[in-house]
Amino acid sequence: MTAKSVSSLAQLEYGLGSTTRSVECRIGLEQVENDPFCFAIRVPAPLPEDLEQARTLVVRVEGRRLQGTVRRSECLEDGSLRLEVEPD
Repeated sequence: MTAKSVSSLAQLEYGLGSTTRSVECRIGLEQVENDPFCFAIRVPAPLPEDLEQARTLVVRVEGRRLQGTVRRSECLEDGSLRLEVEPD
């Protein structure tokens, strides 16, 4: 993980198996250390419902669309959630 993070308003669509949820929230977009193909998002509290259980993720932010499979979910000390995503 790098210290550099860009905080932006984003549209998230996340899959929970057979259910998909959609929410607009603020996120930080980050690189994943030692993995140039994956990306991570950091979502500050309060967290969208069941986001920590997401299996797939589509992020629309600043005119870009990123999507993939959530490979790791981590609740952080400040109450935020960090999701590492492997692009499709």
